[in-house]
Amino acid sequence: MSNKEEEKKTVAQEQMQQEHNQDIQDETIQEPQESKDEVEELKESLAEEKDKFIRLFAEFDNFRRRTARESIDIRKSANEEVMSALLPVLDDFDRALIELKKSEDDSMYKGVELIQSKMKNILTAKGLKEMEVKQGDAFDSEYHEAITQVPAPSKKLVGKIVDVVEKGYTLGDKVLRYPKVVTGQ
Repeated sequence: MSNKEEEKKTVAQEQMQQEHNQDIQDETIQEPQESKDEVEELKESLAEEKDKFIRLFAEFDNFRRRTARESIDIRKSANEEVMSALLPVLDDFDRALIELKKSEDDSMYKGVELIQSKMKNILTAKGLKEMEVKQGDAFDSEYHEAITQVPAPSKKLVGKIVDVVEKGYTLGDKVLRYPKVVTGQ
């Protein structure tokens, strides 16, 4: 081989080496750009997944609160139904005590009074309260149910409560039964 051929070969090898080096440099320059795009895509994907997780967690928390509230409401309504069903029994105790007072059987009176007080204490502990209404109170249609009007026995009782026919009761803040009253005319 001649020197010229060797020089050509060497020059060709150098050119190939330079082209190869240039290709490697081009690839390394493109790789960071591609990896930057990949990193941005991953960041966006992560942000989307975080948002989905936060929304799912909030939705579950709302569900938990709503079911707890519904459970409390169900218990309250069941409690209201039981209390409403027991109100006539309380009225019967009151009527029985009035009649037993007329008789001379003191032990019977004391027995019925004891049972009535136990029942009232239990219901009071569960939140039942008797509405305070007495003769001479001003009639308020928001809190009283007027059954009838009678001529007032005195001028003081005109437009006021003359008699309480049936007691009213509340359970917490809710009125279970309005007191039934007779008003003076």
